[in-house]
Amino acid sequence: MSLVSAEMAAAVGSVTDWRVSFPVAVSDIRRWAIAVYYPDPPPERFREETAPGGLLAPEEFNPFAWAVASRREPLVPPGPRDTDWTEKALGIAGPGLRHQVNGGIEVAYGAPIRSGDVIRSETRLVSYAEKAGRMGPMLVSVTESVWTNQDGERVRVERQTAIRY
Repeated sequence: MSLVSAEMAAAVGSVTDWRVSFPVAVSDIRRWAIAVYYPDPPPERFREETAPGGLLAPEEFNPFAWAVASRREPLVPPGPRDTDWTEKALGIAGPGLRHQVNGGIEVAYGAPIRSGDVIRSETRLVSYAEKAGRMGPMLVSVTESVWTNQDGERVRVERQTAIRY
């Protein structure tokens, strides 16, 4: 018996989530940099506009950390710690496995985020793979989030692997 239903297999490549940020504020960048570099002061490039085009943000800056301007709501709202979140976001039934662990995250950075940018994140289901584990059958799911700025430049690409069993 397969953990991946026909509906799940057909959903590979589908958008599970999208978000649009508010315009990135200078104070958001400064606060983020202060928190990341604490107790040391952040580098000047994250405090003062030293380059044309706005204040640069640290690569790991998250414009969605506090609030979002708009987002896709899941078709079926998942519960807390719901292992079938990905499938429910697409409106299909998941495998119903009880446990989930983080299998890793890979991030590639592109154009820098600057003050005034509006960032859009779009997350897609990339793949499913079934494996046998000591605790029984496992399902490895990969999603990819692509962040772009208002000019369509890629800012960040994040691949996340989830292992369910």
